[in-house]
Amino acid sequence: MEQRTGLRERKKNAMWGLLKRTALDLFEERGYERVSVAEIAAAAEVSKATVFNYFPSKEDLVIGGMKHHTGDAARVVRERPRGQTPHAALREHYLHLLERRAPQTGLSDSPLFLKVQRLIRATPALLVSAMDYRRQSGALLAEALIEEGHPVLTSRLVAAQVLHTQQILVEVNVHHVLEGEPLDELYPRAVSAARHAFDLLENGIGDLMRRETEAPAPDPAFGPDGCRIGYEPGEAEAREAASRVLEEAGDEILEALTDPRRR
Repeated sequence: MEQRTGLRERKKNAMWGLLKRTALDLFEERGYERVSVAEIAAAAEVSKATVFNYFPSKEDLVIGGMKHHTGDAARVVRERPRGQTPHAALREHYLHLLERRAPQTGLSDSPLFLKVQRLIRATPALLVSAMDYRRQSGALLAEALIEEGHPVLTSRLVAAQVLHTQQILVEVNVHHVLEGEPLDELYPRAVSAARHAFDLLENGIGDLMRRETEAPAPDPAFGPDGCRIGYEPGEAEAREAASRVLEEAGDEILEALTDPRRR
């Protein structure tokens, strides 16, 4: 029975890998939005239903793994030993993941990981979804702190600050990895950056970056309320949207309707 289970799992893992690699190759070649699940299935020589058996949505083919990590920070904090702060527990966990070159830290040169990162950066829909997974992580961490009896506002602030700091560290690591820098050279810098970032969280920013020079003159383009002078809400956005439509469609009627002389 154990041998059968092992064989079954190996087959499932092989199919999972085939589908993911096939999808990422197609997305990278043609763009995420221009590839359908049916085309992925055809390229992998399986049915569309088989793809959905392994990946509930097209998005999951790229960033589905992120949803399995949304509860990591909350779990680490719940399981920390007596006397340890949430901040210290998450710092220790992050440094441990860095040492293992775990993808969650951005310090990975796995071909699949690199393809996923390039796709996220090139695809607004994926970028938004990735941000939402991070939002979920923050909400779950805050819940864990609230369950311990801490004030709601303080719990949310701590969760947001720690996880956002960690995300900046990850983004920096990914940037350098995508630039082709070797992991062994990046690792000590990543550790140093992490210690610096978590130290700021622990000790506060205090007098850090206090201005030593005179402030520049106020920008005359902005009023005392912080709004741009003469700004009409929605106008710039409407012009940009119309411009995109015109570039794609080349519709003479739309060109006429958006002609400034019609005003």
